[in-house]
Amino acid sequence: MSESESDSESVSREVAQRVFAGEFNDASYTFKESDDDRAPVYLLLPTGERANRVFIVGTLTETEDVGEDNEYWRGRIVDPTGTFFVYAGQYQPDAASALREAEPPAYVAVVGKPRTYETDDGEINVSVRPESITEVDAATRDRWVVETADRTLDRIDAFDEAGNEYARMASEEYGDDVSGYTDTVIDGLESLETTDELDDADTGTDADGTETADAADPSPQA
Repeated sequence: MSESESDSESVSREVAQRVFAGEFNDASYTFKESDDDRAPVYLLLPTGERANRVFIVGTLTETEDVGEDNEYWRGRIVDPTGTFFVYAGQYQPDAASALREAEPPAYVAVVGKPRTYETDDGEINVSVRPESITEVDAATRDRWVVETADRTLDRIDAFDEAGNEYARMASEEYGDDVSGYTDTVIDGLESLETTDELDDADTGTDADGTETADAADPSPQA
């Protein structure tokens, strides 16, 4: 079975989780729930949910072909809480084409799969392998922020519930203090009242007016 065919099967099975960059970039633990070679690989979110696919919306601030022999596109996408990196190559032709033709800054919606990578110094970085990248408007971005805030708060509220298997796993992997992600939600919601992220992308500032630092490249060429 080809990689694209395998992806197609996963798309029909798995719900794309909404997650802010501030939480997504803290995630590092992946797991399978069966020994089948084709079983889905899940990223464990610190607030206690598994994610085989994610749905993100933010400002595409830059794109670059980082491939050597073949095109391999990297996109940098900023939400109110941090930065996502997405990578698309020959196995994601539509997403690669979208990055190739994009004119940053622009609001984009991305559905894709989390991918982790261990650096030479043992750090685990996480990125997104996009299935689709679509340019959207500011209203769509704002709705995503509100809905992602709601989903994050739901996960936080359920974290201590008896029988919450993924919360127990998250507690073991990341610790049991998820209060910081309430602050992440607040940051996301407050950003809607302050400024336009496309303007920030041009000036290199966050929603609160502070300068943004370039995030580390989280993924090697694949």
